[in-house]
Amino acid sequence: MPHATHNAATPAPAEQARAAVETFLEHQQNIGLLRFITCGSVDDGKSTLIGRMLWESRQLFDDQIAALKQDSHKHGTQGDNIDFALLVDGLSAEREQGITIDVAYRFFATDRRKFIVADTPGHEQYTRNMVTAASTADVAIILVDARKGVLTQTCRHAYLASLMGIRHVVLAINKIDLVGYEAAVFNSIVASFEQFAEPLGFASITAIPVSALQGTNIIERSGLTPWYGGPSLMAYLETVDTRRTLSSRLAFPVQWVNRPDADFRGFAGTVAEGCVRVGNQIRVSLSGQTAEVKRIVTMDGDLPEAGAGLSITLTLDREIDASRGDVISLAEQPLETTDQFEAIIIWMSEERGMAGRSYDFKLASQSASVSITSIKHQVDINTLAHKAAKSLGLNDICVCNLATSKPVVFDTFANSPALGSFILIDRYSHDTVAAGLIRHSLRRGQNVHRQALSITRREREQLNGHQGKVIWFTGLSGSGKSTIANALETHLYGNGYRTFILDGDNIRQGINKDLGFTDADRVENIRRIAEVARLMLDAGLIVMTSFISPFRREREMARELIGPENFIEVYVSTPLEACEARDVKGLYKKARTGRLPNFSGIDSPYEPPETAEVTIDSTQTSVEEAVRKISGVLLQA
Repeated sequence: MPHATHNAATPAPAEQARAAVETFLEHQQNIGLLRFITCGSVDDGKSTLIGRMLWESRQLFDDQIAALKQDSHKHGTQGDNIDFALLVDGLSAEREQGITIDVAYRFFATDRRKFIVADTPGHEQYTRNMVTAASTADVAIILVDARKGVLTQTCRHAYLASLMGIRHVVLAINKIDLVGYEAAVFNSIVASFEQFAEPLGFASITAIPVSALQGTNIIERSGLTPWYGGPSLMAYLETVDTRRTLSSRLAFPVQWVNRPDADFRGFAGTVAEGCVRVGNQIRVSLSGQTAEVKRIVTMDGDLPEAGAGLSITLTLDREIDASRGDVISLAEQPLETTDQFEAIIIWMSEERGMAGRSYDFKLASQSASVSITSIKHQVDINTLAHKAAKSLGLNDICVCNLATSKPVVFDTFANSPALGSFILIDRYSHDTVAAGLIRHSLRRGQNVHRQALSITRREREQLNGHQGKVIWFTGLSGSGKSTIANALETHLYGNGYRTFILDGDNIRQGINKDLGFTDADRVENIRRIAEVARLMLDAGLIVMTSFISPFRREREMARELIGPENFIEVYVSTPLEACEARDVKGLYKKARTGRLPNFSGIDSPYEPPETAEVTIDSTQTSVEEAVRKISGVLLQA
């Protein structure tokens, strides 16, 4: 958003302000611009359809036409004819393979309306690209090859369009010329799709027989389908009404505090929902602070009010504590908050998602850490049936419970796409791994509150005579973790320290008895241990945890949960060959013969720490030396 200062923001004339408000209200009513996507299975003709629409609506310049003819001769699949798909498929890989890979956006206009169309890929592996495009669309054109009928990917895209809040669907039955313009084929496909889509809750499904290549029923009704009495595709797009009821409440996520000098302080962002007016009493949702709107500042001057979609800076009549991530509402219509909720997760990463693993969470301008506490079920795209799942794979759609590290302002996606949709980000690669749609808050998230205790951790530490710490041992099986941890506890206990060891084998005989050794179970194992270690830290103890804990991100989750200032990571870096030669418990022998699957270092990965506070190779360092080394770091911490 452009900087808005108090010097540049001189109030505009009244007529200019009114005109600006009317423009944004028109934008909010969505009467001048229609965003739509084309989707469906591979080779159903999505790119060709868009190219034909651009051609027929005379949106191409002479040089584009010349380039299209040249590219059609070089890359096309239509012989000497124009390959309209090349107008949209711009990547060289797309042209070579004849498929759509990335989302391609095109703008065009007719005398009646402006359009932004997104051409989405049909391959299942690019489902995440389709979700991205659908998140901002008003209408979905779902193409079906008349020769093939409704396919799995047709159903997948219909379901995703429904999930992303698209209420109006065009079922474009393409290549109708290749089935002799038969009404029976058209009617059969329509019946099949409507049966599948019945539970998806679309406001309208409009079926149109088309031939994207020949231009049949694209701009005008064709005489080749006299049995069809509906509109042409363009006529439908020009007249479909996608306006939604305007929200009466205000949701204004703060993106930035605008402070160009000591005399101006404003809260900048985009109005996500509702309308704000000068003189409104507003509330910062999480803190509950209130103030009155003094000015609504834009680069074009002050406005008396601002609606959804408008980027503005609010100045208030008093100083309040608010920053990026806060959400402003009307004082008399506060927004809900939660830290636990149920959501539909669309997984977009090749690396599997697991319950207990921690991710970065982004909702509007809000940020937090989040973990998937449980995977309730996976949705079978073909039947919409629910299936059991322990992890999330690429393109999986699952219903999950999630817990955030702090309360966030939210709503259900059905009520508010702005406050009900979020993304999950991998904390190491920083890739967006999932999109989420909130279904409802969990009651326990609103009814369970932290109880203040009379005796604090600091007072317990004073009684113990030392600070509490967590010493987290990690390394391969047989590396010497338990031996060193036990020797360290003996040393500390002998010097008057209050300690306790959480050992992997002992814990798995009790609190984690229900867990196996899959990657998902290992993640949950470490999450539980980190929670127990934090409780023991609050008791003022020095806690030693001795676990393989093979995954770097779970160890970092434990560090963050416990607090970096309280956490000492000890990497027992004994080489695999030495660990396997010891094989005290006979585990490596079983793993090598296939009797012990998912064994760290053999057929399950071990990710060494990158920044451990202490590193010890037990083949080079004696137990006594290791204890002295760790004790020295502990005393300095």
